[in-house]
Amino acid sequence: MFTFIRSHLAWKLFLSYVIVIVIGVAVLSTATSLSIPAAFDRHMAGMSAMMGGSQTMEMDLFSNYQAAVVESLSLATITALIAAVLASFFISRQVVNPVKKMMAISHRIADGEYHERLKISGNLHLNQLDELDQLALTFNQMTDKLEKIEIMRRQLIGDVSHELRTPLSAIKGYMEGLIDGILPTTPETFEQIYSEADRLQRLVNDLQELSRVEAGAYQLELKSISPFDLVESVINHLSLQFEEKKINLEKKVDRQLPNVLADKDRMLQVLTNLIGNALQYTPEGGKIRISASLVKSEIIFSIKDTGIGISADHLPLIFNRFYRTDKSRARLSGGSGIGLTIAHALVKAHQGRIWAESNGEGKGSTFSFSLPVVIHKQ
Repeated sequence: MFTFIRSHLAWKLFLSYVIVIVIGVAVLSTATSLSIPAAFDRHMAGMSAMMGGSQTMEMDLFSNYQAAVVESLSLATITALIAAVLASFFISRQVVNPVKKMMAISHRIADGEYHERLKISGNLHLNQLDELDQLALTFNQMTDKLEKIEIMRRQLIGDVSHELRTPLSAIKGYMEGLIDGILPTTPETFEQIYSEADRLQRLVNDLQELSRVEAGAYQLELKSISPFDLVESVINHLSLQFEEKKINLEKKVDRQLPNVLADKDRMLQVLTNLIGNALQYTPEGGKIRISASLVKSEIIFSIKDTGIGISADHLPLIFNRFYRTDKSRARLSGGSGIGLTIAHALVKAHQGRIWAESNGEGKGSTFSFSLPVVIHKQ
């Protein structure tokens, strides 16, 4: 019996109503039994003074008075129990049915079905939601996030499979050609095989780095760093690439800018990814402009290029993993397609913002991100 009640919320609600009523009746009965004699004596004392009644008459009156009170309490108890049954029936339906619905949907979600949502009876726009509606809203939001995560997981598996297939197919093709004697065993052939293996290794390393960054499995060593020194370090590292592609570099970073609070190695990684991306998509003879400026309590870093540009349709998706605006061009250049995703995650970990702007294809693009400045305590 107790097991049955514990496993059914409706019976728990009904039992709670009954317990409240029983306790109320017990308290009322005890109080009544204690107060009846004193109240009756006071009432009869006044009556006796006026009418001079006998003791037998007083006893009869007391018995009748007590029986009337008990009868009233009994009627009130029966009425309260009936009301408890009806109230628990209607209220339990309002409470139990949504919970049962949620339980059924949660089982379907566990089986991989994410399309169904709980119905919200309150007015969401007017913020007129009770606790059950708020629970349903939170449940729906959780389901939305789970659905998006599942879509991203499937897309990631497909993207990784596609990215790994290309270098593996190339390596297999070269090896088959060498085995069959179709390809000559020259240094050029082995260099091509090595190039594809190196590309495969870079992709695996980038995937490993992305998983660590997105999972937050690293410790940021936040220090006070000069924006000028950050930019200078990256430019010195990439100077040879600027010379090889004959790209004009323009730098506008004031030495007097306030320091930023950041992990130097991670910020160098972000700048390297963004500037490297600009170098990759800017044709020979183009121009890249690197700037940093103080806006309120943030330093805004910007990398503007005269490259292939980004269409308005691609801009919202540019930081998605493996997303490329020009897939054939990016694949030939050897990019993994997740450098911007890593940069996005690292900037967010620094409580900053990152965004991309472009006037369209062929009109260049600008990648910007912000970092908080160091606040000196008085």
